[in-house]
Amino acid sequence: MSYLIARLFAALLFSPEVFGKTVTGIFQTEVAKEQKGQFITKFMYQGGNGLLVCRLQNAALAAEKESRLLLYLDQDLDQDLDLQKDPSCSDRLTRAQISISLSQDEHNQTIPPQSSPTAWRVLYADRYTCQDGGVIPSHADLRFTVLLFNADSAGNPLEHFSAEEAGLHSFYFLLLLSYFISCCIYLQPLHQALRKGGPMHTVLKVLTAALALQGGSALCNYIHLARYSRDGIGFPVMGSLAELWDTVSQVSMLYMLLSLCVGWTLSRGRKPQSRPLQWERSPTSTALAVGGVLTQVVLLLWEQVSESEGRHGVHSRQSAAALLLMLLRVALAFLLASVLYQIISTERSTLKRDFYLCFAKGCFLWFLCHPVLVLLSVLFNQHQREKVVTIGVILCQSIAMVILYQLFLSRSLYWEVSSLSSVTLPLTMSTANYRGRY
Repeated sequence: MSYLIARLFAALLFSPEVFGKTVTGIFQTEVAKEQKGQFITKFMYQGGNGLLVCRLQNAALAAEKESRLLLYLDQDLDQDLDLQKDPSCSDRLTRAQISISLSQDEHNQTIPPQSSPTAWRVLYADRYTCQDGGVIPSHADLRFTVLLFNADSAGNPLEHFSAEEAGLHSFYFLLLLSYFISCCIYLQPLHQALRKGGPMHTVLKVLTAALALQGGSALCNYIHLARYSRDGIGFPVMGSLAELWDTVSQVSMLYMLLSLCVGWTLSRGRKPQSRPLQWERSPTSTALAVGGVLTQVVLLLWEQVSESEGRHGVHSRQSAAALLLMLLRVALAFLLASVLYQIISTERSTLKRDFYLCFAKGCFLWFLCHPVLVLLSVLFNQHQREKVVTIGVILCQSIAMVILYQLFLSRSLYWEVSSLSSVTLPLTMSTANYRGRY
């Protein structure tokens, strides 16, 4: 398992990012000839006042090779993806909506306005791209920098974020602000509860660690996007660290919830009903939890490898591995539903049944929010889908953690089913109706 985690860490930390829209590289004649146009980048413009800037280190060489950038509307180029069946290279190049001849050190190209946000693909071609046979002369490297801009709030083309990414920077700022305010309010009472101990002390520590990891992920994303908003590159390592912390948080929660539920089920026949509820671990529950964790780690590693040159954002990828991850979450939700149904159906205490039902709500919200949001995202426009899934999953999982915190620290429910600390947090349910009982 340690080997898989190490591989996952390496894939997350060192995988190339295509998040930045300041693209640097080398125009390669051989690649352009093989692919009938070298792919440079893809960018979704908001609709008006978009700008593309191309800077060259050797404009004379570009002019000699008759180099040019070709811009295609994404939906038009999708119809031409099967290049082997395309009989004409020149016909494909002439389909470009915009052609930029590269003969100067810097070229500025305004993108024609569209009625709605539109994705554009940028390809490179030169005089040898459609040449039949013959040897391509050896040339020095032709290095380039391509910058892509959307219009900012004042209408000036200075915004590095594409239409799919617009608003994420502000979201992470508000998320961090809410984390900071919550820490100021609840950190001291939570610390007192953790120091007090109790049957669910380990659960609270895992829950707190998972929440801290999510906060660290949000901080890394914010730092990355803050820099990205200025230079279009950002800190790719911070973006990878954000995915790593989020992944560790997901794995920790998966292990805890599976082990907790299965342990409760297996211990019910051996323990008296009056025994305080706690994290009952057995070889069976541990094996099942570890199996679920290993499956998720393998799928996450596969997802990172398959998406290393594609989309960014750990919740918004589209691949076979991402689909299997969603199916795994649905399967785990059904497994937990079955386990909790067995517990609830034989439970005589009303308070304990309420406890399990509330616990089930937190579990289902955690596991099902991603698949449900992916399905709902098809109702939105293309440029909104990624943000709907990313923002929705983060908010839903944060709410799920609040539900679980409220459950394990509530005097109105947990006081009856466990001997945990009697510390009352501002986050917990009202204790006015129960103060007289205790």
